[in-house]
Amino acid sequence: MAFTKSPVGQYLDRHPFLALALLVFIVTSAVPVGFFLLLVILTTLVALVGVIILEGLVISVGGLSLLCILCGLGFVSLAMSGMMMASYIIASSLVNCRFSPRPLTQQNPNGDCQLAMKAADFKGLYQE
Repeated sequence: MAFTKSPVGQYLDRHPFLALALLVFIVTSAVPVGFFLLLVILTTLVALVGVIILEGLVISVGGLSLLCILCGLGFVSLAMSGMMMASYIIASSLVNCRFSPRPLTQQNPNGDCQLAMKAADFKGLYQE
């Protein structure tokens, strides 16, 4: 045997009681060490699977939340740009109607700017 040629093997050959005690210790400690290693491996696998599931859950919930928030922001931005565009069109038409270079005599006394402008345009066409 190659073990008996080493210094530890030669020492155990000279002390058989110590060799038997070491053999019994190794055999009896194999079961707790095996259980400990099995526990470590199972804990590692469970932690790995748990992290994968937890990360998947967190990423899924976060992704859905982000999608909902971005869709809401898109709707709000469309609504706000529509209101701003309508406000701009209304304000510019009011300013153009109120401060138009036409004489005040051609404006409609009722304040209806569109009808006054159309009437003024038609008067200009007929006078020519």
